[in-house]
Amino acid sequence: MRLNDAVPGVFLILFALAEMAYTTTFPATFGQQIGPDLFPRLIGVGLLGCGVLLVISGLGTREQVPLVTLGDWATDSRAFFNFLLVPVALLFYILASDWLGFIISSLIILLTLLYRFGVSLLTSLAVAVGTTIVIQFVFASVLLVPLPWGLFQPVVW
Repeated sequence: MRLNDAVPGVFLILFALAEMAYTTTFPATFGQQIGPDLFPRLIGVGLLGCGVLLVISGLGTREQVPLVTLGDWATDSRAFFNFLLVPVALLFYILASDWLGFIISSLIILLTLLYRFGVSLLTSLAVAVGTTIVIQFVFASVLLVPLPWGLFQPVVW
């Protein structure tokens, strides 16, 4: 799939405007003119400028490059299913991770994606288990960010 620069440019502009509008909800810092909203607004201005440049660039080349060009993968049902499997996996994690927990959700997602994308079952299982252990360790022990325990909650506590 190929997109004209104007398409992501419009999305970048919309994101920048939403991000800058959200910074108005940040609390003011007492006694200071510079608050917690300054740097996010500066980033928003930069994103807005990049979006405008992308739109200008895309509109200039619209005759040579259509807004959306689908690749060969879009007509191949297996490739298209693989493409859709990634957002479905993300949606599954969002909906199931509180109940199942990170460890079980991660194992299901990684094992499914790796096996579907052509990795052997044994290798998929080894990589899924190893990756889940590393991510759980890094988030829980190094970054001190708790991941949902889900079904393992009674075992942990």
